[in-house]
Amino acid sequence: MTVLFILIAILIFGFLIFIHEFGHFITAKLCGVRVNEFSINMGPKLFGWKRGETQYSFRLIPIGGYCAMEGEDGDSEDPRSFASAKWWKRLIILCAGAFMNLLTGFVVMAFLYGFEYQVLTPEILKIEQGSALSEQGLQPGDELYSFDGKRLYFRDDFYLLEGRYDPNDVELVVLRNGEKVTYPHFRMEKREFKDKDGNPQELYGFSFGKQQEPNFLNATKYGALQCVDFTRMVWYGLQDLFTGRAGLKDMGGAVQVVDVIVQGGTEVSKESKTSDGICYALYIGAFIAVNLAVMNMLPIPALDGGRVLFLLIGTVYTAITKKKINPKYEAWIHGVTMVLLLGLMAFLFLKDIFVILRR
Repeated sequence: MTVLFILIAILIFGFLIFIHEFGHFITAKLCGVRVNEFSINMGPKLFGWKRGETQYSFRLIPIGGYCAMEGEDGDSEDPRSFASAKWWKRLIILCAGAFMNLLTGFVVMAFLYGFEYQVLTPEILKIEQGSALSEQGLQPGDELYSFDGKRLYFRDDFYLLEGRYDPNDVELVVLRNGEKVTYPHFRMEKREFKDKDGNPQELYGFSFGKQQEPNFLNATKYGALQCVDFTRMVWYGLQDLFTGRAGLKDMGGAVQVVDVIVQGGTEVSKESKTSDGICYALYIGAFIAVNLAVMNMLPIPALDGGRVLFLLIGTVYTAITKKKINPKYEAWIHGVTMVLLLGLMAFLFLKDIFVILRR
Protein backbone atom coordinates (compact mmCIF):
# COMPACT_ATOMS: atom_id res chain seq x y z
CA MET A 1 0.00 0.00 0.00
CA THR A 2 2.82 2.42 0.90
CA VAL A 3 4.53 1.79 -2.45
CA LEU A 4 1.29 2.65 -4.25
CA PHE A 5 1.06 6.06 -2.62
CA ILE A 6 4.76 6.78 -3.16
CA LEU A 7 4.13 6.21 -6.87
CA ILE A 8 1.01 8.38 -6.77
CA ALA A 9 2.96 11.19 -5.05
CA ILE A 10 5.71 11.01 -7.68
CA LEU A 11 3.11 11.07 -10.47
CA ILE A 12 1.38 14.08 -8.89
CA PHE A 13 4.62 16.05 -8.70
CA GLY A 14 5.63 15.02 -12.20
CA PHE A 15 2.27 16.03 -13.64
CA LEU A 16 2.22 19.41 -11.85
CA ILE A 17 5.69 20.21 -13.18
CA PHE A 18 4.66 19.10 -16.66
CA ILE A 19 1.40 21.08 -16.71
CA HIS A 20 3.13 24.22 -15.41
CA GLU A 21 5.85 24.13 -18.06
CA PHE A 22 3.29 23.12 -20.69
CA GLY A 23 1.43 26.34 -19.93
CA HIS A 24 4.56 28.35 -20.78
CA PHE A 25 5.27 26.11 -23.77
CA ILE A 26 1.87 26.21 -25.46
CA THR A 27 1.38 29.96 -24.99
CA ALA A 28 4.89 30.62 -26.31
CA LYS A 29 4.10 28.56 -29.39
CA LEU A 30 0.74 30.31 -29.86
CA CYS A 31 2.43 33.70 -29.50
CA GLY A 32 5.05 32.81 -32.11
CA VAL A 33 8.00 32.62 -29.69
CA ARG A 34 10.72 30.11 -30.49
CA VAL A 35 11.07 27.35 -27.85
CA ASN A 36 14.52 25.76 -27.83
CA GLU A 37 13.89 23.13 -25.16
CA PHE A 38 11.04 21.75 -23.09
CA SER A 39 12.41 19.80 -20.12
CA ILE A 40 10.96 17.83 -17.24
CA ASN A 41 13.32 17.87 -14.22
CA MET A 42 16.75 19.50 -14.05
CA GLY A 43 20.38 18.39 -14.29
CA PRO A 44 21.92 15.86 -16.71
CA LYS A 45 19.69 14.70 -19.55
CA LEU A 46 18.53 11.09 -19.28
CA PHE A 47 16.79 10.93 -22.64
CA GLY A 48 15.09 13.18 -25.15
CA TRP A 49 14.18 13.82 -28.77
CA LYS A 50 13.95 16.75 -31.10
CA ARG A 51 10.88 17.65 -33.08
CA GLY A 52 10.96 20.68 -35.29
CA GLU A 53 12.85 23.48 -33.58
CA THR A 54 12.30 22.18 -30.01
CA GLN A 55 14.32 19.68 -27.99
CA TYR A 56 12.18 17.64 -25.57
CA SER A 57 14.14 16.32 -22.55
CA PHE A 58 13.72 14.31 -19.39
CA ARG A 59 16.47 15.06 -16.88
CA LEU A 60 17.85 13.43 -13.75
CA ILE A 61 17.11 15.72 -10.79
CA PRO A 62 13.36 15.87 -9.92
CA ILE A 63 13.25 19.47 -8.67
CA GLY A 64 11.37 21.21 -11.43
CA GLY A 65 11.63 21.70 -15.16
CA TYR A 66 11.82 24.48 -17.68
CA CYS A 67 10.66 25.82 -21.01
CA ALA A 68 13.74 27.43 -22.57
CA MET A 69 12.67 30.16 -24.97
CA GLU A 70 14.98 31.88 -27.41
CA GLY A 71 16.25 35.18 -26.02
CA GLU A 72 14.61 34.73 -22.65
CA ASP A 73 17.31 36.95 -21.12
CA GLY A 74 17.26 39.41 -23.99
CA ASP A 75 20.51 38.24 -25.64
CA SER A 76 19.14 37.23 -29.04
CA GLU A 77 18.50 39.09 -32.27
CA ASP A 78 16.06 36.43 -33.48
CA PRO A 79 12.75 38.20 -34.36
CA ARG A 80 10.94 35.25 -32.78
CA SER A 81 12.80 35.54 -29.46
CA PHE A 82 10.96 36.02 -26.19
CA ALA A 83 12.46 39.51 -25.73
CA SER A 84 11.25 40.55 -29.21
CA ALA A 85 7.63 39.61 -28.50
CA LYS A 86 5.15 42.32 -27.51
CA TRP A 87 4.97 42.93 -23.78
CA TRP A 88 1.43 41.58 -23.43
CA LYS A 89 2.42 38.33 -25.13
CA ARG A 90 5.34 37.95 -22.72
CA LEU A 91 2.97 38.63 -19.83
CA ILE A 92 0.60 35.88 -20.99
CA ILE A 93 3.49 33.42 -21.39
CA LEU A 94 4.85 34.17 -17.91
CA CYS A 95 1.45 33.83 -16.21
CA ALA A 96 0.41 30.71 -18.13
CA GLY A 97 2.28 28.24 -15.90
CA ALA A 98 0.59 29.41 -12.72
CA PHE A 99 -2.76 29.52 -14.51
CA MET A 100 -2.40 25.88 -15.57
CA ASN A 101 -1.60 24.85 -11.99
CA LEU A 102 -4.63 26.75 -10.74
CA LEU A 103 -6.81 25.19 -13.43
CA THR A 104 -5.53 21.74 -12.44
CA GLY A 105 -6.48 22.34 -8.80
CA PHE A 106 -9.96 23.42 -9.87
CA VAL A 107 -10.52 20.42 -12.18
CA VAL A 108 -9.38 17.94 -9.52
CA MET A 109 -11.59 19.46 -6.80
CA ALA A 110 -14.59 19.71 -9.14
CA PHE A 111 -14.09 16.01 -9.95
CA LEU A 112 -13.87 15.05 -6.27
CA TYR A 113 -16.93 17.10 -5.30
CA GLY A 114 -18.86 15.72 -8.24
CA PHE A 115 -18.21 12.05 -7.56
CA GLU A 116 -16.63 11.39 -4.18
CA TYR A 117 -16.37 14.19 -1.61
CA GLN A 118 -19.31 15.63 0.30
CA VAL A 119 -19.80 19.39 0.20
CA LEU A 120 -20.75 20.61 3.68
CA THR A 121 -21.80 24.26 3.87
CA PRO A 122 -21.63 26.24 7.15
CA GLU A 123 -25.38 26.06 7.81
CA ILE A 124 -26.39 25.55 11.44
CA LEU A 125 -28.39 22.36 11.89
CA LYS A 126 -28.90 22.30 15.64
CA ILE A 127 -28.12 24.53 18.64
CA GLU A 128 -27.93 23.07 22.14
CA GLN A 129 -30.02 24.67 24.85
CA GLY A 130 -27.85 26.84 27.08
CA SER A 131 -25.22 27.62 24.44
CA ALA A 132 -23.87 31.15 23.96
CA LEU A 133 -25.02 31.02 20.36
CA SER A 134 -28.70 30.59 21.21
CA GLU A 135 -28.49 33.30 23.89
CA GLN A 136 -27.21 35.77 21.30
CA GLY A 137 -29.92 34.98 18.78
CA LEU A 138 -28.56 32.43 16.35
CA GLN A 139 -31.10 29.97 15.00
CA PRO A 140 -31.07 26.58 13.24
CA GLY A 141 -31.09 27.27 9.51
CA ASP A 142 -28.72 30.26 9.79
CA GLU A 143 -25.72 29.97 7.50
CA LEU A 144 -22.43 31.37 8.78
CA TYR A 145 -21.51 33.92 6.10
CA SER A 146 -18.40 35.65 7.43
CA PHE A 147 -16.17 35.54 10.48
CA ASP A 148 -14.46 38.88 11.24
CA GLY A 149 -14.91 39.88 7.61
CA LYS A 150 -13.62 36.59 6.17
CA ARG A 151 -16.06 34.54 4.08
CA LEU A 152 -17.00 31.00 4.97
CA TYR A 153 -17.70 28.75 2.01
CA PHE A 154 -17.47 25.36 3.72
CA ARG A 155 -18.06 24.03 7.21
CA ASP A 156 -14.35 23.55 7.82
CA ASP A 157 -13.68 27.24 7.10
CA PHE A 158 -15.03 27.96 10.57
CA TYR A 159 -12.28 25.90 12.18
CA LEU A 160 -9.63 27.55 9.98
CA LEU A 161 -10.74 31.08 10.94
CA GLU A 162 -11.67 30.36 14.54
CA GLY A 163 -8.05 29.49 15.28
CA ARG A 164 -6.76 32.81 13.90
CA TYR A 165 -9.04 35.29 15.63
CA ASP A 166 -10.37 35.89 19.12
CA PRO A 167 -13.56 33.83 19.07
CA ASN A 168 -14.97 35.76 22.03
CA ASP A 169 -15.19 39.07 20.16
CA VAL A 170 -15.83 38.72 16.44
CA GLU A 171 -18.05 40.33 13.85
CA LEU A 172 -20.24 37.43 12.80
CA VAL A 173 -22.52 37.68 9.77
CA VAL A 174 -25.12 35.01 9.04
CA LEU A 175 -27.57 34.47 6.22
CA ARG A 176 -31.13 34.12 7.50
CA ASN A 177 -33.92 33.63 4.96
CA GLY A 178 -31.65 35.05 2.26
CA GLU A 179 -30.77 38.22 4.21
CA LYS A 180 -27.57 39.12 6.07
CA VAL A 181 -27.79 39.55 9.83
CA THR A 182 -24.75 41.09 11.52
CA TYR A 183 -23.59 40.51 15.11
CA PRO A 184 -20.80 43.09 15.62
CA HIS A 185 -19.42 41.71 18.92
CA PHE A 186 -20.29 38.05 18.95
CA ARG A 187 -18.94 35.68 21.62
CA MET A 188 -18.11 32.19 20.37
CA GLU A 189 -18.01 30.99 23.96
CA LYS A 190 -17.35 27.35 24.75
CA ARG A 191 -19.33 25.72 27.54
CA GLU A 192 -19.57 22.24 28.97
CA PHE A 193 -21.68 19.90 26.87
CA LYS A 194 -21.71 16.17 26.37
CA ASP A 195 -20.05 14.92 23.21
CA LYS A 196 -21.51 12.16 21.01
CA ASP A 197 -20.16 9.53 23.42
CA GLY A 198 -21.81 11.19 26.43
CA ASN A 199 -18.58 12.58 27.90
CA PRO A 200 -18.48 16.17 29.23
CA GLN A 201 -16.41 18.45 27.02
CA GLU A 202 -15.88 22.18 26.35
CA LEU A 203 -17.88 22.81 23.14
CA TYR A 204 -19.65 25.65 21.34
CA GLY A 205 -22.87 23.70 21.57
CA PHE A 206 -24.01 23.59 17.98
CA SER A 207 -23.76 21.32 14.96
CA PHE A 208 -23.54 22.56 11.41
CA GLY A 209 -22.74 21.42 7.92
CA LYS A 210 -25.53 21.01 5.38
CA GLN A 211 -24.72 18.53 2.62
CA GLN A 212 -25.12 19.74 -0.96
CA GLU A 213 -26.36 17.63 -3.84
CA PRO A 214 -23.40 16.24 -5.85
CA ASN A 215 -24.31 17.57 -9.30
CA PHE A 216 -22.34 19.31 -12.06
CA LEU A 217 -23.24 22.85 -11.03
CA ASN A 218 -22.38 22.30 -7.37
CA ALA A 219 -19.16 20.48 -8.29
CA THR A 220 -18.11 23.42 -10.49
CA LYS A 221 -19.11 26.02 -7.92
CA TYR A 222 -17.49 24.38 -4.91
CA GLY A 223 -14.44 23.28 -6.90
CA ALA A 224 -13.79 26.97 -7.62
CA LEU A 225 -14.51 27.98 -4.02
CA GLN A 226 -12.13 25.30 -2.75
CA CYS A 227 -9.38 26.87 -4.87
CA VAL A 228 -10.20 30.21 -3.21
CA ASP A 229 -9.89 28.47 0.16
CA PHE A 230 -6.57 26.89 -0.80
CA THR A 231 -5.28 30.30 -1.86
CA ARG A 232 -6.33 31.76 1.48
CA MET A 233 -4.53 28.96 3.32
CA VAL A 234 -1.32 29.68 1.37
CA TRP A 235 -1.54 33.39 2.20
CA TYR A 236 -2.09 32.60 5.87
CA GLY A 237 1.02 30.43 5.77
CA LEU A 238 3.04 33.29 4.26
CA GLN A 239 1.67 35.71 6.86
CA ASP A 240 2.70 33.35 9.63
CA LEU A 241 6.25 33.21 8.25
CA PHE A 242 6.58 37.00 8.02
CA THR A 243 5.01 37.64 11.43
CA GLY A 244 7.07 34.96 13.20
CA ARG A 245 4.07 32.82 14.02
CA ALA A 246 5.82 30.06 12.03
CA GLY A 247 9.50 29.48 11.31
CA LEU A 248 11.82 27.40 9.17
CA LYS A 249 11.10 24.38 11.35
CA ASP A 250 7.47 24.57 10.22
CA MET A 251 8.37 24.72 6.54
CA GLY A 252 8.48 21.60 4.42
CA GLY A 253 9.60 20.66 0.95
CA ALA A 254 8.76 17.99 -1.58
CA VAL A 255 9.81 15.17 0.76
CA GLN A 256 7.36 16.32 3.44
CA VAL A 257 4.55 16.59 0.90
CA VAL A 258 5.26 13.06 -0.35
CA ASP A 259 5.27 11.88 3.27
CA VAL A 260 1.87 13.52 3.89
CA ILE A 261 0.40 11.86 0.80
CA VAL A 262 1.86 8.46 1.66
CA GLN A 263 0.96 8.52 5.37
CA GLY A 264 -2.47 10.04 4.89
CA GLY A 265 -3.41 7.94 1.87
CA THR A 266 -2.32 4.74 3.60
CA GLU A 267 -4.28 5.55 6.78
CA VAL A 268 -7.44 6.48 4.88
CA SER A 269 -7.18 3.29 2.83
CA LYS A 270 -6.88 1.17 5.98
CA GLU A 271 -9.87 2.86 7.63
CA SER A 272 -12.03 2.80 4.50
CA LYS A 273 -10.94 1.62 1.05
CA THR A 274 -8.11 2.22 -1.39
CA SER A 275 -10.18 4.49 -3.64
CA ASP A 276 -10.76 6.83 -0.67
CA GLY A 277 -7.01 6.94 -0.06
CA ILE A 278 -6.43 7.84 -3.70
CA CYS A 279 -9.04 10.61 -3.45
CA TYR A 280 -7.21 11.94 -0.37
CA ALA A 281 -3.97 11.98 -2.38
CA LEU A 282 -5.72 13.86 -5.20
CA TYR A 283 -7.06 16.39 -2.68
CA ILE A 284 -3.52 17.06 -1.42
CA GLY A 285 -2.37 17.22 -5.05
CA ALA A 286 -5.01 19.90 -5.78
CA PHE A 287 -3.80 21.91 -2.79
CA ILE A 288 -0.19 21.63 -3.99
CA ALA A 289 -1.28 22.78 -7.47
CA VAL A 290 -2.89 25.94 -6.09
CA ASN A 291 0.05 26.43 -3.72
CA LEU A 292 2.46 26.31 -6.68
CA ALA A 293 0.32 28.79 -8.61
CA VAL A 294 0.30 31.31 -5.76
CA MET A 295 3.96 30.89 -4.80
CA ASN A 296 5.12 31.12 -8.42
CA MET A 297 3.39 34.46 -8.87
CA LEU A 298 5.03 36.09 -5.85
CA PRO A 299 7.15 39.07 -7.00
CA ILE A 300 10.41 37.28 -6.17
CA PRO A 301 13.23 37.17 -8.75
CA ALA A 302 13.67 33.82 -10.53
CA LEU A 303 9.96 33.04 -10.04
CA ASP A 304 7.35 33.83 -12.68
CA GLY A 305 5.98 36.63 -10.52
CA GLY A 306 9.43 38.21 -10.31
CA ARG A 307 9.78 38.05 -14.08
CA VAL A 308 6.33 39.65 -14.46
CA LEU A 309 7.42 42.45 -12.11
CA PHE A 310 10.59 43.12 -14.14
CA LEU A 311 8.56 42.98 -17.36
CA LEU A 312 6.09 45.61 -16.12
CA ILE A 313 8.86 47.84 -14.76
CA GLY A 314 10.79 47.54 -18.01
CA THR A 315 7.69 48.27 -20.11
CA VAL A 316 6.88 51.44 -18.14
CA TYR A 317 10.54 52.54 -18.19
CA THR A 318 10.74 52.09 -21.95
CA ALA A 319 7.45 53.94 -22.50
CA ILE A 320 8.74 56.93 -20.52
CA THR A 321 12.42 57.07 -21.56
CA LYS A 322 12.28 55.30 -24.96
CA LYS A 323 15.22 53.22 -23.73
CA LYS A 324 15.49 49.61 -22.62
CA ILE A 325 16.94 48.36 -19.34
CA ASN A 326 20.01 46.22 -19.94
CA PRO A 327 18.68 42.62 -19.69
CA LYS A 328 21.96 41.51 -18.10
CA TYR A 329 20.94 43.17 -14.83
CA GLU A 330 17.71 41.21 -14.65
CA ALA A 331 19.48 37.98 -15.61
CA TRP A 332 22.06 38.50 -12.86
CA ILE A 333 19.38 39.13 -10.22
CA HIS A 334 17.39 36.06 -11.31
CA GLY A 335 20.55 33.95 -11.28
CA VAL A 336 21.60 34.92 -7.75
CA THR A 337 18.08 34.41 -6.41
CA MET A 338 17.81 31.02 -8.09
CA VAL A 339 20.97 29.89 -6.27
CA LEU A 340 19.44 31.03 -2.95
CA LEU A 341 16.15 29.25 -3.70
CA LEU A 342 17.97 26.05 -4.62
CA GLY A 343 19.86 26.33 -1.34
CA LEU A 344 16.58 26.66 0.56
CA MET A 345 15.16 23.65 -1.29
CA ALA A 346 18.25 21.61 -0.40
CA PHE A 347 17.93 22.63 3.26
CA LEU A 348 14.26 21.63 3.37
CA PHE A 349 15.05 18.36 1.63
CA LEU A 350 17.68 17.41 4.21
CA LYS A 351 15.50 18.61 7.10
CA ASP A 352 12.54 16.52 5.94
CA ILE A 353 14.73 13.44 5.46
CA PHE A 354 16.15 13.89 8.97
CA VAL A 355 12.65 14.19 10.48
CA ILE A 356 11.47 11.03 8.71
CA LEU A 357 14.57 9.07 9.80
CA ARG A 358 14.03 10.12 13.42
CA ARG A 359 10.49 8.68 13.50
